[in-house]
Amino acid sequence: MTAGAIAKLTVDAETHTAVLLRDDDDEDRAALATLRSQPDLVIIDHADGTTQELADLLPPVDVSVSGESRRWVWYPWRRTLVSVPGPLSFRKLRLDRNRNKITAAEQENFGRLSIGVVGLSVGHSIAHTLAMEGLCGRLRLADNDTIALSNLNRIPATVFDIGINKAIVVARRIAELDPYLLTETFTTGLTEECMDQFFDGLDLVIEECDSLDMKLRVREEARARRIPVFMETSDRGLFDVERFDQEPTREVFHGLIGDLDPASLRGLSTHDKAPVVMRILQAVDLSPRMAASMVEIDRTVSTWPQLGGDVQLGGATVAAAVRRFGRGDELPSGRVRFDLDRVLEGLAAGLADPHPAIASPVDIDLTEQVPTSPVEAVVQAVRLAPSGGNSQPWKVFVSPAGIEIRIVRQRTSAMDVAFRGSYVSIGAAAFNARVAAARFGMRATITEFAEGPESDLLVSIALATVPAGDADPRLAQMYAAMIHRITNRNIGRRRELGREWVLGLQSDAAADGARLHLVTDQARVSDLADILAESDRFRFLTPQLHQQMTSELRWPSRDRASLGIDVDALGLDSSDMAKLMVSGRPDVMGQLASWGVGAALGDNTRDRVGASSAVAVLTVPGDSPADYLRGGMAVERLWIRAEEHHLAVHPVSPVFLFARSEADLRGLSAEFSADLGALSARFRRTVGMDDVEAPVLVLRMSHDTPPPAVRSQRLDRETVVSVSNESEARPQR
Repeated sequence: MTAGAIAKLTVDAETHTAVLLRDDDDEDRAALATLRSQPDLVIIDHADGTTQELADLLPPVDVSVSGESRRWVWYPWRRTLVSVPGPLSFRKLRLDRNRNKITAAEQENFGRLSIGVVGLSVGHSIAHTLAMEGLCGRLRLADNDTIALSNLNRIPATVFDIGINKAIVVARRIAELDPYLLTETFTTGLTEECMDQFFDGLDLVIEECDSLDMKLRVREEARARRIPVFMETSDRGLFDVERFDQEPTREVFHGLIGDLDPASLRGLSTHDKAPVVMRILQAVDLSPRMAASMVEIDRTVSTWPQLGGDVQLGGATVAAAVRRFGRGDELPSGRVRFDLDRVLEGLAAGLADPHPAIASPVDIDLTEQVPTSPVEAVVQAVRLAPSGGNSQPWKVFVSPAGIEIRIVRQRTSAMDVAFRGSYVSIGAAAFNARVAAARFGMRATITEFAEGPESDLLVSIALATVPAGDADPRLAQMYAAMIHRITNRNIGRRRELGREWVLGLQSDAAADGARLHLVTDQARVSDLADILAESDRFRFLTPQLHQQMTSELRWPSRDRASLGIDVDALGLDSSDMAKLMVSGRPDVMGQLASWGVGAALGDNTRDRVGASSAVAVLTVPGDSPADYLRGGMAVERLWIRAEEHHLAVHPVSPVFLFARSEADLRGLSAEFSADLGALSARFRRTVGMDDVEAPVLVLRMSHDTPPPAVRSQRLDRETVVSVSNESEARPQR
């Protein structure tokens, strides 16, 4: 065995560094052989478990990391040899659960920080927390005191550590947590003789010592070197930040102690320290129990009290501040208190047993209302038309001259580019009007844009009685299906569609001036599922689109409105519902956007589209308002026909659906316009659309789908319908 190997195994009272040994190094192999020959050696081999853990990480670990050779770690103070992964894979695995509270890039940056901790009572929890979170690559630990039994109310040490230097105890604990983390101990404490050695190369100092003169000297030295200082004082969660890196002339302790000379504070008793401590801590802000204890120092208590929970809170507070410091987030000089007692005291008056959610009022089901006349049937049918986000962008005017449907432009959203979605909805309403009229033996003559293309009057309906046998029987037969048409977002099953039926759908679309693309093969359906899921991701991550999307949702026990979509209609299980509540938070979406992730935001759409029998894409040959209006008629006919065929129908609106130019895409999402443009092009290729075609709506269709839990409600009649002279429109004869 070589001299170098023997040196690696030397143990003394201040040994705190774990010895890393490799099987592929001759000197290390000799040291390992010597260790394994000792009868009292404990050997712990975690190889199988950690190898599997590493293999299970997401995303998969690069082979350059997973292929690292393993190490053996010798802990002299434990007489134990432990196997661990190599340094890269060890850090990757140990800190994996930090993600995404700490990103991989941030973690790497934190690993470059060098932090000094002076005082290892409160400082013990701080140093250990920093090590746990991987917030530094080097720790310097200074304390000249040893662990005493009376320390164990607040220092997470054990009776085995009594009599051992506090810096050594922390360093050993950190080595057992992470043998690769560099620690340096200053067991004489911080002195003038070791000041340069301690401060050189530090990025941050955390000061937690008892010596007032050294507290002052630490700040003087840090200020001269432009190093920030943090201090956590466990009473009422007091936390101080002194950014000498940003304010090199800043007064120490925020100017609370004036121009005191460190020499004048040296060697003071606890009693004599009290006045200065009171100035630093500001006596008026001390907790009553701490302030009262200060009065009793050297009488009934020997020193100021500290609690383990308060000290642990201090570790968490400092770690949070170090994260902000390491990220470069705003963290100015100043003082703050994280007073848990005061928070709980303030809550006490308001604490009470939670009450069950208030039952929602009973909604009126418009489909169960029986019309009293042909005009009422037409009005009811218009109100039951589908619309994006259940926005119902229409106002119905009834007069002796007929029925008008005007657009309400205020009921819109960013995705309703140039009101194209509203035109589609009102086109569907016009088709419903024709169905209702036919059911009552009448003909509804539709006039588009009677007052011109810029007018809000989109559809004028003239009702005329037709001779028996002249009414359109096919339209009349669709009445029941039209009244009960519903969006079904539940997951169904794939099944083949009948060829003759599909040809009939395509013929119907052509008769309405539209074209039906029906995608049924699994590969293309899967491609569309991915495209639509990615579009949903951009919708979640774009602030404006996200806000509008979440505002459409109606939640049980909250104020219910007749606009929007009832969350119970989304077909979500309890787990997905919980995810929806989280994804409704704009701060969460902002964080995901900043990381460039969030693929899971589209999983709901991906799963549902992927399980569909078909994805139907209706298109029109132009992009004028009239084109979209007629496209809406084709949409409603297709939807009703599909439900007659026992198919569940669910409209899926990609963000880019109504965008016809780059300017449209930028208006939708300046952040992701290029991505949306690429998605739109991919969508068109997958569907097989011509360059001139404009998509009107995307519908997924599936078989054997459970019925939806609820039906989206409609605005009340008074809001939507205006009757002139309280008289119905007079049918023409």
